[in-house]
This record gives sequence, structure tokens and C-alpha cells, in this order.
Amino acid sequence: MKKVRHIVGIAALLLAAGTALRAQAVPSNTGPAAAAMPAALQNVGFEPPLNGQMPLDLTFHDETGREVRLREYFGQKPVVLAFVYYGCPMLCDQVEQGIVGVLRMLSFNPGRDYEVVFVSFDSRETPDMAAEKTKKALAHFRRPETDSGWHFLTGSKESIDATTKAANFRFSFDARNNLFAHASGVMLLTPDGHISRYFYGVEYPGRDMRLGLVDASAGKIGTPIDHVLLFCYHYDPSTATYSASILKIIRLGGVLTILCLVGGILISRRRETLAARNLRQPLSRGVERGAR
Repeated sequence: MKKVRHIVGIAALLLAAGTALRAQAVPSNTGPAAAAMPAALQNVGFEPPLNGQMPLDLTFHDETGREVRLREYFGQKPVVLAFVYYGCPMLCDQVEQGIVGVLRMLSFNPGRDYEVVFVSFDSRETPDMAAEKTKKALAHFRRPETDSGWHFLTGSKESIDATTKAANFRFSFDARNNLFAHASGVMLLTPDGHISRYFYGVEYPGRDMRLGLVDASAGKIGTPIDHVLLFCYHYDPSTATYSASILKIIRLGGVLTILCLVGGILISRRRETLAARNLRQPLSRGVERGAR
């Protein structure tokens, strides 16, 4: 009987250890279960549907107060779009600074190669608030020739709800503290308004942003090296990052190896042909002299 209890005790300990190990194996970015989260955060999230269509006919007001449609920023170039609210005391400022900072690292220019659009999800905010944010962003970016490529929008609750719903961006308002609970991230949209890529957080790797813009533009911007890198890197929507595709790198290496071998063979044959031709020329000259 004691032996049976001892075995049962060991089994219970092993089961508990296994449960603990499984708990540690859960990725840290999954967060707590919804039931364990505060009520204000239970409906907060950001999971953009890849290739989802953004509603481009919605009306907003830009930083000058002019009524605009989202469609005005699409058609020719990819668009960098982020949801923020201009009265946010902390997180939104970090999102804006992160976007401005990473775009400064790139040789691509807003207005020429892509457009940058910030959309406030607080319907109470005004174009004056958007104008203030525009000034700060442009001062930080420090490329005056790109000013026309930056857009800070405000809009009605109906337009905001339709836009955030299309991007699956969910937020909640805490009336007691007059604050919004919301996620952070940025989307890269194709010229026709489809969601191409997205990145989470407030800091975005320069490589990922550059490859994402090349991706979203369908190859219309970027250097040949960018397109080679894009072939070798794969976008993983579960982590919202680009990672090296080993199989593609191996294939590319194989193709380059074959090209090098073929090139080497062709060069070697050309050298042999030239050497043989050079040998024949003195012989033919000697024969001609002997005949004379």
C-alpha cells in the first residue's frame, strides 16, 4: 500500500512539473487569458487581416481642416498607416516617434515613394490637434521636401469605427480617467488599399520596414538588392516580422553556384579558343614565308 502511495505521489509530482514546463513554453507575447484581464482591456487588440481591404471612401479632416477621403492618399504609392489619438499621454507618442525614427533610417521619401497617414480614433479631436502633431513629426523627420507626404487625420465616430473595424483595431474608453485603452502598431497598405504587412509595438526594425514597403509597392520602389533580400526573407504574420527563409537562400545559392560554374566553363573555353587561334597565326605566317 505504501509503495502504491509512493508511486502515485511521484506521478503527481511529474504531472505538476510537466504542467509547469508547458506553462513556461507558452510564448511571452500571448498575454494573460481574457478572463484574467481587466474589464477595460478585454476587448482591446490589433490583428489586421492580411490582404483585407480598407474602406477608402470614408471622409476625414486633415491637419489643415480640409475634408478629405482616404482614397486621396492611395492609387500610386504604398501607405504607412497607424491608429493613434493625439491627446494620448504616452503610448501614441511612442508609436509616432517610432514610425518617424524608422522612416528616417530609410532612403525612401514620404510623398515620393510612399505616404504616411495617422488616423485619430478619438472623434472629439480636432484638426488643430492634428496640426500640432504634424509640426512635431516634421521637425523630428527633418526632410522639408517630404512635408507633403505626411497626413494627420481626425474624423467622425462613424468613419473611425468603419476604418478601425476593417483593420481589426479594437480599443475601449475609460470615462473615469478620460483615457483610451488600445494596442500599438503600424500597417503597410498597398496602393489600392489592401493590408500588406503590419508590425506590432512602438519600435520597428529598419530592415522590416524597408522590405515591407518594397513588398507593399509590388516592387515599384527599392533597389535590385532589396528585391533579392525580399526573395530571401519571409514575412511571418504570427510574429509580424521578416525572417530568413532557409530554403529560398539554399535555392538562390544553388542557382548562383550553377551560374558561376557555367560562367567559368564559358570563360575557360573562350581562353582555349583564343590560345589556339594565337598558335595558328604564327604557323600560318611561317608556311607563307616558306612558300615564298
